[in-house]
Amino acid sequence: MPVRLLALDIDGTLLNSRGEMTPRVRASLEAARERGVRIALVTGRRFRSARPIAQELNCAVPLISHNGALTKNVTTLETIGYHPLDADMTREIIRIGRACGVDMICCDDPDDLGVMVLEGVSPDNRALHHYLDKYRDSVVEVADLLEYVDHDPIQIMFSGCCDPMDEFAAHLQAAMDGGIQLFKTRYRRADLTILDALSTAASKGAGVEAIARAHGIAREEVMAVGDNHNDLTMLSFAGIGVVMGNAEEELKQAGFALTASNEEDGVAEAIERFILQAQ
Repeated sequence: MPVRLLALDIDGTLLNSRGEMTPRVRASLEAARERGVRIALVTGRRFRSARPIAQELNCAVPLISHNGALTKNVTTLETIGYHPLDADMTREIIRIGRACGVDMICCDDPDDLGVMVLEGVSPDNRALHHYLDKYRDSVVEVADLLEYVDHDPIQIMFSGCCDPMDEFAAHLQAAMDGGIQLFKTRYRRADLTILDALSTAASKGAGVEAIARAHGIAREEVMAVGDNHNDLTMLSFAGIGVVMGNAEEELKQAGFALTASNEEDGVAEAIERFILQAQ
């Protein structure tokens, strides 16, 4: 069956290491659009940071952000799908995070562009400091996250070095006993892992499935492209799941189709192969 919905991760997939879409990738996206293919951005990014990219691409479908927890219309900010994290669960996650001494951010404000609420950041977590400096206008510092969380927020996000974050993820998953979902975005070369704690109803795969259903698109007509562990649910849902050449080896061995890296126009190569040439 021809592809009617193309679901794309952003970082490490659509964008190269310099945060750019190359001319070949742009051309392939336009060619796919001319064939009637709908393009959806599906990202672990917050809505606020992903929205400019979706606006630049003039995506005809809502933006799936926060690993599927929040889907919104890019122009009107209308919420299409929302799976918040239960407040009691959130407070327990915060207690566990504090006990383990990890840096954490509460992502909130689903009705607008979104804010990051935090108590503070470890001085040596340079990657997180750099990230927060880029989005300082959406950072809210509070004295006590437990007091702040009197409602269901979007999610809790952690970041740190890969091995400690893997250990913390295993501890948190066991402590929460299936009450939440954890999604990892791991960058071994930078020794950085972003860990997202979300509602059990939220995932990239569920977000893509909802969009496909809304447009009458069968699963077999969906193609998804990603590069990281948080992409596995949408890669598994799609009729055609494609893994980038820059992905970790365990993802490349998971049985999905492979394309070139994000430095080698991997998204364009996948579109040309499975959409333009196939159709």
